Amino acid sequence: MAAYLVRRLAQAAFVLMLVSFLVFMGVYAIGDPVQMLVPPDATAAEVERARVALGLDQPILVQYWLYLTGLFQGDLGTSFVYNQPTIDLVLQRLPATVELGLAAFVMSLVIGLPLGLIAGYRAGSMTDDGIMNGSIFAYSLPNFWQGLLLILLFAVQLRWFPSGGRGDTGTVMGIETSLVTASGWSHIFLPAFNLALFNAAMVIRLTRAQVQAAMNSEYVRYARAKGVPEGRILMRHAFRNVLIPLVTVLGLELGNLLAYGIITETVFNWPGMGHLLINSINVVDRPVIVGYLLIVVAMFVIINLIVDLTYTLLDPRIRLGGKPA
Repeated sequence: MAAYLVRRLAQAAFVLMLVSFLVFMGVYAIGDPVQMLVPPDATAAEVERARVALGLDQPILVQYWLYLTGLFQGDLGTSFVYNQPTIDLVLQRLPATVELGLAAFVMSLVIGLPLGLIAGYRAGSMTDDGIMNGSIFAYSLPNFWQGLLLILLFAVQLRWFPSGGRGDTGTVMGIETSLVTASGWSHIFLPAFNLALFNAAMVIRLTRAQVQAAMNSEYVRYARAKGVPEGRILMRHAFRNVLIPLVTVLGLELGNLLAYGIITETVFNWPGMGHLLINSINVVDRPVIVGYLLIVVAMFVIINLIVDLTYTLLDPRIRLGGKPA
């Protein structure tokens, strides 16, 4: 276990270094932040002073080296626009993104798992056809258009939920969250549901395929021959074999929900990290863009590690490092 963790941490450090270089160089090529920050009537001397103050007068490799040395000390740089440490800006928005991603993740499981089990158990029936057609529809809808429709129907026409914002927040263990207030729940429902529909469709399709394969297996036929009730066969035998491939996909999808809910955060004006990224791209705030992407990569590394460790809990025959028991 210790050797495996050390190897994974070394791999993570290499990935972060590579991503930091590629993103830094890519962001350098998309525009000049000084032109976005100084007034239109600024003189050439004022523009040059701003460039020197931000350290943009140095060659690109020197700028990257300075950024990298700060990164090793836990410094993601200082925002050009907000004049605050990037890590502080991201951490201020992180709770909103995490609670939205987790709410969408739970919704996708609540919707997807039961429907996937029913579709797999009743494969070929009208129920199966209806569930699969619905999942294809949800899977195909553009996320931004779907969000606008939800706002139009539930916020404008029915007035059941607010159209945007985060609502009132409370504090749990020093972390600000909207999940402890009624206003927060009413504000989070629509964006979380918008994010959850795509993932729920994926969960339905994956669960159905795995359940259908399990129900045709030898051990299920043997259990039926012994007179085991169908409900127990479905939940005790078939569903357990669905968990390992499901955990793999859900682990990656959780990372996607946390990292790439940018469109949903923009449509619903949700004050998360994705909303911060869009604003930073508009004004070419390089430290925030690079810092955000590095934090996203770190989140994926941590989630993948947790998924790998979860394998050993679901199936003791699996050993870390790829060697079976």
